[in-house]
Amino acid sequence: MHVPIELSREALGMSRVLVVGDVMLDRYWFGDVNRISPEAPVPVVHVKRNEERLGGAANVALNATSLGAQTGLLCVLGQDEPGNRVAELLESNGVTAFVTRDGALSTTIKLRILSRQQQLLRVDFENLPAHEVLLTVLDQYKQLIAQYDVVLLSDYAKGGLTHVQPMIGAARKAGKRVLVDPKGSDYTRYRGASILTPNRAELQQVVGQWHSESDLAKRAEKLRADLQLEALLLTRSEEGMSLFTDAGALHVPAQAREVFDVSGAGDTVIATLAASLGAGLSLPDAVVLANRAGSIVVGKLGTATVSHSELFLN
Repeated sequence: MHVPIELSREALGMSRVLVVGDVMLDRYWFGDVNRISPEAPVPVVHVKRNEERLGGAANVALNATSLGAQTGLLCVLGQDEPGNRVAELLESNGVTAFVTRDGALSTTIKLRILSRQQQLLRVDFENLPAHEVLLTVLDQYKQLIAQYDVVLLSDYAKGGLTHVQPMIGAARKAGKRVLVDPKGSDYTRYRGASILTPNRAELQQVVGQWHSESDLAKRAEKLRADLQLEALLLTRSEEGMSLFTDAGALHVPAQAREVFDVSGAGDTVIATLAASLGAGLSLPDAVVLANRAGSIVVGKLGTATVSHSELFLN
């Protein structure tokens, strides 16, 4: 499907996006399953190869960078091997990283074990960063925001956005748009942000189950008013996206594609939205592009990115 919106590489190259949030390392082990373990009724995976990818807020930053935006990532990493690997991947992929190391923190790892492109198991390793480290990050954040057009807060509930309210306040005071990919059932912590981008399950956790489009619109508008948001962007999988603003509701239908893997699709959507807004696109046009980017990335395995050429091809 052709997207009747033009956004040149040069325009995207002028977009400056600061990503803040929970960073993780996605590890993939690929192998064959030919037998069941004699020790327990579980498959035995003979691992043949492995991959490492940036996850969480790091994947968001990578997505914005892949589109051509000037992207900074402010985060906390452990003083450990996974943290070193994340730093290496950020550098090699052109993301400007502002990293604070926490010696007591284990860098978050999501280990996925797959056979024949099917995920058999995911194992998570994580703990929370220290309060003193997070205060240092907050001070650094306040110094950085002047250098960027758009602030993107990527919340994975791993502790990196403990001080999300002062972060939103400082960015809005500086005249910056603040986009938030939210987590959990308490959205009051995001009050005053510009745009929230929950998916269907996340929004239902906050406003309850809606029974019609008009019911959804009422619940969305109440939440938007309560939190003083410019907009609420609901991502709805096969139903596309719905944008709620003062102008009403804008529904963008999903683009028919084979869905291979939805992990990381929300990262691609909000990164595309932020990069597009930073490049000067209107919010409705930026949503159309973000919708297209999401439809492309679900056709790829695992956390993945979309390039400028993919976004504007056909």
